[in-house]
Amino acid sequence: MKLPRDLSGTELAQALSRLGYAVTRQKGTHMRLTTVENGEHHVTIPDHSSLRVGTLSAILNDIADHFDLSRDELLERLFEN
Repeated sequence: MKLPRDLSGTELAQALSRLGYAVTRQKGTHMRLTTVENGEHHVTIPDHSSLRVGTLSAILNDIADHFDLSRDELLERLFEN
């Protein structure tokens, strides 16, 4: 599955709520999300109107590693209708 283009930080945060992530703090244009599912895990997401592909890829790889999923499995969980 291809990475979504023109995905904002807010839209990514909403998609990550499916995995139990919630915004725990925000400073400036960066949000810190935390989940306690499968152990505590934190991820920082820029709250920009469009995330760069490399930034999005790095964030998703980190989350996929935490949940022991492939990136394709993670994308299916986050962006399935």
